[in-house]
Amino acid sequence: MRATGGAAWGETRRAGTARARSRDEIGWVKAHGGAGVTSLVELLGGVDVGARWPEPARGEPHRVVLVGRTSARGLRSVSQALGALHDGKAPEGLELLAVVLVADAPGRLPLGLLRRIRVLRSVARVHRVPWIPAWRTGGRPRSVPRQLATVARLVGGGSHGEGAAP
Repeated sequence: MRATGGAAWGETRRAGTARARSRDEIGWVKAHGGAGVTSLVELLGGVDVGARWPEPARGEPHRVVLVGRTSARGLRSVSQALGALHDGKAPEGLELLAVVLVADAPGRLPLGLLRRIRVLRSVARVHRVPWIPAWRTGGRPRSVPRQLATVARLVGGGSHGEGAAP
C-alpha cells in the first residue's frame, strides 16, 4: 500500500501537511483511495489526513480513525495500516479511536469478507457503515443510518446531513 507521494505506511514523505485547527480534532486516515474519508469528514467534521499517519508533534491530530471499504482490497489495506501502527511505524502519541469500514456495495457481505472483519475486530474497535446511495452520486444522506450516528458520537462530531440527527 502506497501513500500520497509514493511513501509506504510509516514513511513520512508527502506533499503537504494537514494541520488541524486543534490537536484535539479527529484525523481521518484513509487506508486506500476511495475509502470514504471525504464523505465522512463532510458529514462529521475533522481533518482528512490522507493515506498516512498524522504527526502530532507537528500539530496534526493525535486522535485518528482509520477508514477503508469492505471490499477485499479495502480490508487488506486496513490490515496493512494496522500492521504498520502495531509495528511502531507510526508517529508517537497517536490514539486510534476506531476503524470505520464503509460498505463497498449494497447488500450482505460474503462470508470470506466477514471473516476478515472478525480478524480486524480482534485488534481494533471496528464500526461498519452501510451502503449510502446518496454518497454514490455526491449527495448527502437524508437521514443518518444508526451505524453512522454511532461513529458521530465516537468522534464527537455532529452530522450535517439534511434533517439528520446523530
